[in-house]
Amino acid sequence: MFKPAGFRRGPERAYIARFRPLPERLAMIPPRANSAAARDIANLLHPYTDLLTHQEVGPLVISRGEGVRVWDENGRGYIESVAGLWCASLGFSNERLVEAAAAQLRKLPFYHGFTAKSHAPMIDLAEMLIERAPVPMSRVFFANSGSEANDSAIKMVWYFNNAIGRPKKKKIIGRIKAYHGITIGAASLTGLPANHRSFDVPLPGFIHTVCPDFYHGGAPGETEEQFASRCAEALEKLILEQDPDTVAALWAEPIMGAGGVILPPRTYFEKIQAVLRKYDVLLVADEVICGFWRTGNYWGSQTFGVEPDIITCAKALSASYLPISAVLVNDRIFQGLAEESHTIGTFGHGFTYSGHPVPAAVAVETLKIYDELDIGAHVRAVGPHLQAELRRRFTGHELVGDVRGTGLIGAIELVADKESRTNFDPKAKIGGRLTRLCEANGLIGRSLPGDVLAFSPPLIITAAEIDEMLDGVGRALDELAVQVRQEKIAVVA
Repeated sequence: MFKPAGFRRGPERAYIARFRPLPERLAMIPPRANSAAARDIANLLHPYTDLLTHQEVGPLVISRGEGVRVWDENGRGYIESVAGLWCASLGFSNERLVEAAAAQLRKLPFYHGFTAKSHAPMIDLAEMLIERAPVPMSRVFFANSGSEANDSAIKMVWYFNNAIGRPKKKKIIGRIKAYHGITIGAASLTGLPANHRSFDVPLPGFIHTVCPDFYHGGAPGETEEQFASRCAEALEKLILEQDPDTVAALWAEPIMGAGGVILPPRTYFEKIQAVLRKYDVLLVADEVICGFWRTGNYWGSQTFGVEPDIITCAKALSASYLPISAVLVNDRIFQGLAEESHTIGTFGHGFTYSGHPVPAAVAVETLKIYDELDIGAHVRAVGPHLQAELRRRFTGHELVGDVRGTGLIGAIELVADKESRTNFDPKAKIGGRLTRLCEANGLIGRSLPGDVLAFSPPLIITAAEIDEMLDGVGRALDELAVQVRQEKIAVVA
């Protein structure tokens, strides 16, 4: 029988390699060779994972969750500092969402939306999203993930421009460091090298403008407003170089999430939207991370003055208890889609599970919970505590170059040289080291490109739990600093 590389050292050692210190590691040895970790190594292909290293190190197997915490198979608990993947907004044990799913499974476990079929959960959810939209929207299309929502929106933009007689206006602009998903179209929009390399994306017709990262991109003595003007000028130059008659849309996250929790500099969206309107280029707001109170407002678009033509959302739409995403389009877009579908005879796009009744019912209940618990008020109460404590505790740390965020989203960026803002050599995998040390100190963290540790805890987190989470980060950072000094880890060449 084939045995993965990790078995050369024994599945127990492969599994415990990620834990420190030694007494804890020894206490966590799985008792059998057919442990969950060993079976994982033998059978799974993991997303966003070094697949070869995984065969040696193995997984952290999570067995249950409650509130803002999860527990591994050995009973060790962790605060989930990024709500899984920015998404478990109501934590890991909300019984109302469980009951909403169970009730819908008993009533109508599946139906579709093809050929004008419908059902109550899909109708209710669409109505609720239209009512809560940050700017007037006309219709809602449902998919299953943020990637699918963004891919769907790309196709809608192309379809719309064909409908109104602009067949050349098809190019899509993303931003360097942006993240919009991993399907072929969404990955083409994304501006991260690891999502492009060896996958043969971006596809033709996808271009990228500058990243609004003031920490690294701002010139000496330049204000945020001046930097925002340069970003807008760069966007206009790109559109002119490409020919405005060929440029269809720009995608933007209100806060760039997976690219490093990058907040837009002051006046940024005001200035880029002026450029887009000048050349009749649509604006798509990717609210997959920022939507549903993450920034202290219902939408990140409201926090930063974004007025999109199309909105994509997912994750906190159902608190991620079940997969569902949505695309909201304004009336101008909808009328174009409707006319073209009438000409063709159908709008030939959709998924088997578009608006699946069970995730839709859970999403309806999620939005009701946000309203009833006044989650926005809670975020506005505890968000400033997170932001203040991040800055108080870590701004002066020897490894921390920048601390940023708003509401219940934040980040600390590690640098090798604070004065020059120089990052560590990527080969040192400083961010990965920090997340492993965080695990050893009782929290699960998320390392992003550029050695950025992200924070996006469940929206229900309390001030006391924020302090406990940051206590663990502080211990992990101090341990990492010792490693860096002892190993004399180099900066980027």
